[in-house]
Amino acid sequence: MIRHILKWGLLLALAATVVVAVILLHDLPAPHEPVSSGTVTILDQSGREIAIYGGPGSRAIPIERLPRHVLDAVIATEDRRFYSHFGIDPIGIVRAAFINLTSGRVVQGGSTLTQQLAKNLYLGPQQTLKRKAQEAVLALGLESRFSKDEILEMYLNRVYFGAGTYGIEAASERYFAKSASDLTLREAALIAGLLKAPSRYDPTRNPQGAAARMRIVVNNMVDAGLLDPGQARAVLDAPAIPVGRPRGTVIRYATDRARDEVADLIGTPDGDIRVRTTIDGAMQDAAGQALSESLRRNGSKSRVGQGAVVILDTTGAIRALVGGKDYGESQYNRAILARRQPGSAFKPFLYLAALEAGFTPTDTVLDEPIEIDGWKPANFANRYLGRITLTEALARSVNAGTVWLAREVGWGKAIEMAHRLGINADLPDNPSIVLGTTEITPLAMAGAFVPLANGGRAVVPHLITRIDDADGDAIWQRRGDGGGPVLSARVAGEMNQMMAAVIQTGSGRAARLDRPAGGKTGTSQDNRDAWFVGYSADLIAAVWVGNDNDAPTRNVSGSGLPAQIWRSAMLAAHRGLPVRPLPAPPERGLFSFGDGRAPPSMHSDGDDAGGGLWGRLERLFEAGARRQRQEGPANEDFPIELPK
Repeated sequence: MIRHILKWGLLLALAATVVVAVILLHDLPAPHEPVSSGTVTILDQSGREIAIYGGPGSRAIPIERLPRHVLDAVIATEDRRFYSHFGIDPIGIVRAAFINLTSGRVVQGGSTLTQQLAKNLYLGPQQTLKRKAQEAVLALGLESRFSKDEILEMYLNRVYFGAGTYGIEAASERYFAKSASDLTLREAALIAGLLKAPSRYDPTRNPQGAAARMRIVVNNMVDAGLLDPGQARAVLDAPAIPVGRPRGTVIRYATDRARDEVADLIGTPDGDIRVRTTIDGAMQDAAGQALSESLRRNGSKSRVGQGAVVILDTTGAIRALVGGKDYGESQYNRAILARRQPGSAFKPFLYLAALEAGFTPTDTVLDEPIEIDGWKPANFANRYLGRITLTEALARSVNAGTVWLAREVGWGKAIEMAHRLGINADLPDNPSIVLGTTEITPLAMAGAFVPLANGGRAVVPHLITRIDDADGDAIWQRRGDGGGPVLSARVAGEMNQMMAAVIQTGSGRAARLDRPAGGKTGTSQDNRDAWFVGYSADLIAAVWVGNDNDAPTRNVSGSGLPAQIWRSAMLAAHRGLPVRPLPAPPERGLFSFGDGRAPPSMHSDGDDAGGGLWGRLERLFEAGARRQRQEGPANEDFPIELPK
């Protein structure tokens, strides 16, 4: 009887072992030499290297080049019995289980460095029981195939150290601007401390937390017998370690975007590649500085926390892409990802549709209270200008007159025009759309204004022009700029002179340049978003400011901070470029300058400034300005009341 029970018990145990083995070994990769991913080198438009990205193993350093205290700091903190266990540490597992049980929460993990390497190489981040078992099996396989130093070298060259860095060489260059071979004891302890929680202990964001974690690592080294107590005291009593902020922070918004686009264009790169972009380093720096300086001076009092700046040329090439005021603080790229209400910056699409439908800049709209299906859009302080020209209505950014025009032309025409010029957002079919109540990204707004600057040709905003392999052979190359003509020369030219009036005499006066330019202010409901989008004959720029949590600003409008930031960035971006007029309509008329000149008032040395037809127009605006001073402003600086 006993023999019978033992027989069947043994068979059942054997069957259970087979079942468990099948479950564990199913889809389990065989341990093999890890393949290092290649580097992605980003170049600006001139071919200058501006960033290098590498995945795990791409910035490898031989273990022989690492100081002993680097290895000791990692081993003392992550796996004290690394050189004595066989890939799994039963003592460490029991100790971790006991500490976690007595503390009532997970305080320690029992994984060895070999297990962590197995997970990083073959399994991924899943935390299932099956994965943990497979991790143990693979760790045994690694230990049987590679030496301890080889395993430690693979681990240090592939593990994540935060701030986008994989491997200790990349981390050392990121935090201390030096090779890992030159790390001091204190620097090694700080970097080893990052392994527990790279984001939490990032010294550029949490210097106090990183310093506290470094002290733990140093004490661990003493406890493990790897560091003399006297040396430890000298380390702990020394001043704080200077840690570098991310170098080239402004450029990283652009280079991160380029790196992300590579996968869309060529998939996962095989080996090292070099990516040529359209970025102009000087323009990128100028745009970033204009944004950060303005928000540093005015952000707190204006309750503005963030912003974005995009600069394109007339082919749609992205010359500057700034996705926030500080890359080190936030890597979220608002220039391409943040969808915000453009407010009155959307109005040009309606006025373009009106010009295309046969209206002229001198035709009039009726700026008076209006109601459409129960919706009653209002001007600021309920001030209305009565019968005014399209040019003045756009320049003064009146709302009621704009909605009156939308009723005449059809707001669907404005939606159609926006789509034609490159706005791919979902634009709801209701009259409030002409006041900018939908959500659009800064990059899309900048791209949609390009046809005004280049005379009517649509473009596709683009960042990458060429991708080469390690031998310099092209893997991918951009061809073509966009979709051809989308506006007639007449419509584009007339709109340019209306948009120039916005800057010369209207709501965008704070954006005046030293050359012909056009643009439009925009302010959304409750002053949550403020915009300025404008252009010269060479460059187009969009500026947005607001808050990531959509909180209202302190009455910030497009005519204020955004216009000032736009002007600062564009003045610097145009440095060295000749002054050129905006594309003008081919026929002569009140708003036409047959020789392509800018209006005389745009030239400091214009002999006929204030005379002729443009002078009469300016006097018209001056009269309007006097009336505005007497009656109060009539512009876009007010909450938009949405239709019921």
